[in-house]
Amino acid sequence: MAVRKNQATLTATEKRNFVNAVLALKKNGRYDEFVRTHNEFIMSDSDSGDRVGHRSPSFLPWHRRFLLQFEQELQRIDSSVTLPYWDWTADRTTTASIFGADFLGGTGRSRDSQVTTGPFAYSTGQWNINVSVDSRPFLQRELGAGVRALPTRAEVDSVLAMATYDMAPWNSSSNGFRNNLEGWRGVNLHNRVHVWIGGQMASGVSPNDPVFWLHHCFIDKLWADWQRLHPTSTYLPAAGTANVVDLNDTMRPWNNVTPADMLDHTKFYTYDS
Repeated sequence: MAVRKNQATLTATEKRNFVNAVLALKKNGRYDEFVRTHNEFIMSDSDSGDRVGHRSPSFLPWHRRFLLQFEQELQRIDSSVTLPYWDWTADRTTTASIFGADFLGGTGRSRDSQVTTGPFAYSTGQWNINVSVDSRPFLQRELGAGVRALPTRAEVDSVLAMATYDMAPWNSSSNGFRNNLEGWRGVNLHNRVHVWIGGQMASGVSPNDPVFWLHHCFIDKLWADWQRLHPTSTYLPAAGTANVVDLNDTMRPWNNVTPADMLDHTKFYTYDS
């Protein structure tokens, strides 16, 4: 059983293996397919129309499947690799270990936000941005520029305390755990982190930045934590809802995956705590 670990506890070898697998996936072209898929869904998901990956109850199971597929692709390259998570309530500065030169690299330079440190710097020749919202071919970050502070543990706990998964109108104006975690209401958890990183992370092509996977891995862990805290609460809506993926509906782009299939993450992996 794969165990997903806190990035702050990774050994030098584990960091290197993860980075090398990501670079190999970029080289063979598969990485950019994930970027395209995410961008297509974030552009098509809307509050008043069909919504699958964002602004909807299926935000969490959709991304759980998306991360699992990405992790499996990494494991085709190196079977030892699992997705690490970034606990931004604890490692919350621009100099945290996740942004070290030996891992994901740091913030971008002032004049154009280009990341110049670490293995994903443009100068390495290994990380060109091919699926882009502008013409710049390099990874961009502006850590802390778009919003001053990352979410706190107290803010996370306030969202984990919400006992109802989701509720009508099942979009970005809904109350409930999912939408408060996604960040359209309340203290804003997931969305705020994207904006804090800046650069491509603040756009539909956010997976261009490898930090995307560690951020969403923590979001997935928080969903797992919520499930443990509220064992009698489950995914909603159950059935009969227009424009939304119900419990047993198929989630595009997969042909045979439903939210119900993704409720138990322990079928695929566990977390270290």
